[in-house]
Amino acid sequence: MRFYIVIPAHNEEAFIKDCLVSLSEQSLVPKKIIVVDDNSSDQTSKIVEGLINQYPFIEMVQHRSSEKHLPGEKIITAFYKGFEQLDSDYDVVCKFDGDLIFPKNYLETIAKHYQNDPKLGLIAGHCYIEKNGKWILENLTSNDHIRGPLKAYRKECFKAIGGLKKSMGWDTIDELVALYNGWGFRTDDSLHVKHLKPTGSTYNKSAKYFQGIALYKMRNGFILAFLSALKLAFKKKKIRLFMDYLMGYYKAWYSNSNFIVSAEEGAFIRSYRWRKIRKLILRY
Repeated sequence: MRFYIVIPAHNEEAFIKDCLVSLSEQSLVPKKIIVVDDNSSDQTSKIVEGLINQYPFIEMVQHRSSEKHLPGEKIITAFYKGFEQLDSDYDVVCKFDGDLIFPKNYLETIAKHYQNDPKLGLIAGHCYIEKNGKWILENLTSNDHIRGPLKAYRKECFKAIGGLKKSMGWDTIDELVALYNGWGFRTDDSLHVKHLKPTGSTYNKSAKYFQGIALYKMRNGFILAFLSALKLAFKKKKIRLFMDYLMGYYKAWYSNSNFIVSAEEGAFIRSYRWRKIRKLILRY
């Protein structure tokens, strides 16, 4: 299978070399890697330029955006700056972060999953972070959600979902809209990906309301948004985030923010999430 990879990178000088080497020396080598230098003020570009001479399938494009590290629109806008450089001769397109180190068999294993299941639209491994000298599972990782830093889409699924939304919540919407369109997704917990910079560690302070805004834009409704906000705050072990998320939801509702899914997709999402909640309750 032909893999095209796009990596939005903002000030990743400490990580980008290890990331690119781990991808370039895969047992199944990607056909193209596009690094989008998104307004970096460090040595990210120079490091990538040095690797381009060693690995000819790596390319780099420059993108100028805000210096603030905000989730959602900024990173997906950068992704599309790279995606625009690609042709359509691929089987799988990946949006990866620049602070990951992949096991050598990562792409080969992903390809086998796609070959074995023709209705599989998204697949990924699990993120691990270093703590006290040991690599442990990142607490936001689960078997029923693919993390934003390591997305890999079958081309047909990527087209069916209309690509990625330039909004906070894009990395949940993609999975739910994929299900709506008849595609499946899964994770492979045997694929341990080292996440060198834990999620959210460099987000700007103004990002604290974005999750709640995303819950509104996904047409969750208040009760589902309330439960989702509580779950996320609990996972992150920061209960104050619960109030931030609810405030974000209120801000989006009060300002009548535009939804990022259709009414039909929203109805499917609500039904799907209530089914998941009922299953969880019945399990206990």
